[in-house]
Amino acid sequence: MKKIVIVEDEDAIRENYIDVLKKHGYNVQGYDNRPDAQAAFEHNLPDLAIIDIGLQNEIDGGFSLCQSLRALSPTIPIIFLTARDSDFDTVCGLRMGADDYLTKDTSLPHLMARIAALFRRSALLATPTEQETLIERGALTIDKNKMQIFWNKELVELTVTEFWMVYALAKRPGHVKSRHDLMDEAQVVVDDSTITSHVKRIRKKFLQYDDNFDCINTVYGMGYRWGS
Repeated sequence: MKKIVIVEDEDAIRENYIDVLKKHGYNVQGYDNRPDAQAAFEHNLPDLAIIDIGLQNEIDGGFSLCQSLRALSPTIPIIFLTARDSDFDTVCGLRMGADDYLTKDTSLPHLMARIAALFRRSALLATPTEQETLIERGALTIDKNKMQIFWNKELVELTVTEFWMVYALAKRPGHVKSRHDLMDEAQVVVDDSTITSHVKRIRKKFLQYDDNFDCINTVYGMGYRWGS
């Protein structure tokens, strides 16, 4: 049974998530503050952690907790689940080492899908890479098996949602993918503006590795396409 720890300082929200996760067969432990959660992590690591950013009197306590947990384990899946939805907080969370960043208006089925995807990715990371699972498009390499993307052989840190969006675009260069197509590939149900925000964040991440990156093209009124 997979062990999940959820760190959330609002009792009702925390207990609701714990109840749902237990019904899906997970062993779940909850904490309402950073020090207790950090002590627990140092004693025994969970298989996955779900962390809020603001924890009691610590505005950014979740960020600190994420850094500490990532120092203890480079591979444990970490999800931020928070009410803070700014691009700044999202980028900060991912740079701290989180694997995914979700807001609290995320539906429970969506949350469960992200958890399952991260567990699947964790399992796949332990398996050897098979050549047929690789997609290469110039400087881009996609390892579908391990759900990893490289640009000029450098690993690009993407969330699970962002990975599937890039995969959807790059597997058929030149073909336009509508926002609905990208939602289907990423297995999310969001509005068009959220897809637009995801694409902006993906571009920013690639630009960190290549100032001249321009492979994701907007086709106005239709969607996006990958073009090198």
